[in-house]
Amino acid sequence: MTSKPKSTAAINRRKFIKAGAAAATTAAIAGFPSIVRAQAPIELKISHYVPALHGLQTDFIEPWAKEIEKRSNGRVTYKIFAAASPLGKAENQLDQAQTGVVDIAFGLSGNPRGRLPRSLIVEMPFLIEKAGQGTRTLMALYPEQLKQEYKGLKMLCLLTHNAGHIHTRDKKVEKMEDLVGLRLRTPSATVSAMLTQLGAVPVGMPPGAAYEQIDKGVIDGACFPWDPVRAFRIDEVTKFHTVASFYTAAFWFAMNEKKYNSLPPDLKKIIDDLSGEYLASRMQGWWDKWDDAGKAAAIARKNTIITLSPAERKRWADALIPTYNKVMIETEGQGVKNARDIYIQMQRAAAKFAPAKA
Repeated sequence: MTSKPKSTAAINRRKFIKAGAAAATTAAIAGFPSIVRAQAPIELKISHYVPALHGLQTDFIEPWAKEIEKRSNGRVTYKIFAAASPLGKAENQLDQAQTGVVDIAFGLSGNPRGRLPRSLIVEMPFLIEKAGQGTRTLMALYPEQLKQEYKGLKMLCLLTHNAGHIHTRDKKVEKMEDLVGLRLRTPSATVSAMLTQLGAVPVGMPPGAAYEQIDKGVIDGACFPWDPVRAFRIDEVTKFHTVASFYTAAFWFAMNEKKYNSLPPDLKKIIDDLSGEYLASRMQGWWDKWDDAGKAAAIARKNTIITLSPAERKRWADALIPTYNKVMIETEGQGVKNARDIYIQMQRAAAKFAPAKA
């Protein structure tokens, strides 16, 4: 029986199928280069709570993210959400990072209140003088004493600012008695305890809210280092700046742990190489630069700057002795049974990392 000749369409169809199979085989042998090239870059969403023009973003976070992008050859990109964005509220940074709403966040350890009591021990009066010292103190204690507070996070750096001061609207603070009755913005429960002991009235609020509340007279001033005087325009609503250097505030910079674990090993290594010591070694220079700008803003506005004498600082330190025990009892009540041991370890670390005296 003679078979029917195949149609031209059928022959063409068979040629097309064979050609497609051959192309697939070639791609398999070559390791799918076209598919690799087509992979979309990994975009990291990064949030913080200060203005986009603040050095925290322009000197720290953005250059850091750009370096990751550079070292990954563009496989990792980033998008930053600052204070003015829907993801820029100070009180939301911790939850956003832990739940994966953002991939990386920078937050104030005292906001929201009561979430990071171990880390806040570093804010004890007159313990930390410089940002580099505070940063290295926190990082030294992180593996054994602090890590448990940051569940769901890959820690990139813990840090503090340079010692903080008091900025007031109408009343000059030259001695301890001048604080009595003053309503002052405070960054954390620890600093609130100090202010109460010194006779002031602490008012907890995010840093971005201080300008309006001082301007309206709801509060009389704020506890800040020099940096926010420019960054949050505090120089515009205050006349007096008392250099007391009596406290510090703790911060964290961390990545969602699931996001970090989802990355291939080479990208994890890039992030590891740009975290920890890489960041800690730069903190002092950054904070000094930001504080210098804040002080310059106050000087340019012809505000009055008061520096406490060594004798007056000692009076404050002596008056704050009861605060130690009060804060320890409160921290122990939050479940940190070894709070006193943590404080002793922080004292030792702070002494070890203290700046050399001129």
